[in-house]
Amino acid sequence: MATWEYSPAPESAALAQLRPSYRPFVDGAFVDGGGEPLKTVNPATEEVLAEVGTASAQDVDTAVAAARRAQETTWGPMRGAERAKYLFRIARIVAERSRELAVLETLDNGKPIRESRDIDVPTASAHLFHHAGWADKLGYAGLGPDPRPVGVVGAVIPWNFPLLMATWKIAPALACGNTVVLKPAETTPLTALVLAEIAAEAGLPAGVLNVLPGAGDVGAALVGHEGLDKVAFTGSTDVGKQIQQRLAGTGRRLTLELGGKAANIVYDDAPIDQAVEGVVDGIFFNQGHVCCAGSRLLVQESIAEEFSELLLRRIETLRVGDPLDKNTDVGAINSRAQLDRIVDLAAAGDAEGAQRWTSSCPLPERGLFFPPTVFSGVEQTMRVAREEIFGPVLSVLTFRTPEEAVAKANNTPYGLSAGIWTEKGAKAMWTAQRLRAGVVWTNTFNRFDPTSPFGGYRESGFGREGGRIGLEAYLDA
Repeated sequence: MATWEYSPAPESAALAQLRPSYRPFVDGAFVDGGGEPLKTVNPATEEVLAEVGTASAQDVDTAVAAARRAQETTWGPMRGAERAKYLFRIARIVAERSRELAVLETLDNGKPIRESRDIDVPTASAHLFHHAGWADKLGYAGLGPDPRPVGVVGAVIPWNFPLLMATWKIAPALACGNTVVLKPAETTPLTALVLAEIAAEAGLPAGVLNVLPGAGDVGAALVGHEGLDKVAFTGSTDVGKQIQQRLAGTGRRLTLELGGKAANIVYDDAPIDQAVEGVVDGIFFNQGHVCCAGSRLLVQESIAEEFSELLLRRIETLRVGDPLDKNTDVGAINSRAQLDRIVDLAAAGDAEGAQRWTSSCPLPERGLFFPPTVFSGVEQTMRVAREEIFGPVLSVLTFRTPEEAVAKANNTPYGLSAGIWTEKGAKAMWTAQRLRAGVVWTNTFNRFDPTSPFGGYRESGFGREGGRIGLEAYLDA
């Protein structure tokens, strides 16, 4: 049988305009941080990209004070239509610099350039445009006749979607008249700092946006700061619980978007070829570094064998390699620590008796990579079925009836997302109504839109981001 061979099609790393060093952004200027500098690494090569200055506890105090001053004297009193102008400018510049941002994101994060270029950066720009449109219409959002900003927001974001997660927090906060102190992930600070540069280029008043790179100690100092009015956190469930305990009784608002262990339910009447593509996208998009990844496949027993054959055949075609190559489907794992966790949990699947299948796609000789992997014969008590792996690892379970599918899908402490594949609209609605998940996709997966709210239940957190409802967390009615 003839096979396609793809010639290398690398994007130029020079487009990222990478600099040897980056600094925190506080009160409208880039400053020397008081913390120990860190080196951010390209996970595809494990080579150092740049040195990044980090914030100290004093820098956190300075940033929060600057944000408070700007919120009370400049940004908060400003008319919504005027705030919208700044957000529109930022959105346009993000779109204009999209190629630079996409390459920089891929270098710093390890995700394929195709995803950074076609998904992350355009969606980030879309969130800014969308919320710019809300800035002068908040009184018509159904959230009270005279909604007011909460105040100063402390935002902590993860490493899997650095630029996109930054805009998810910044866009609604600024549209509602709040100011922001943002702490990007330790391993992926670069696009957040370029976003700060873009905000300055757009003329955003000093103090409205502050960006503080650093490790967990900077995040802890920020979320526990008494000068904040709200904390918005996206990250692991364990850290989310710590933040919730710390803020309990303080009166400060909190929204948490945490981990997940989503079920992708494939009924026997599903459009099989379409479902195969959806399952592949659900788990291997962004190397599985997705909180709403469809990491549990629940396939109806009557089609399980046929579906598995088609699925493995499709996975075998995925190309793992240089994230800057436009032909790459699965890029690099973001960090050595995350790769070690994926390896450990996959080994647990072997030890507990699940059958491992691994793609034969060759891996690069250097860098942090893990091949697409599928575990079959999985029981619900196994760690690969219960714990968030956050990598390109799929667990396959079967079911006989819709009731069993729902019971297995809900048998998790998480509740962020789910997928349903069926040609019967009534069956899809019946299933969706019974799934304990914040987002349920039907005959698709991983579809995001700034007009649609996103968030979870139980150990996947609380609060919603995006859409009209997502404004509520940033307003006092």
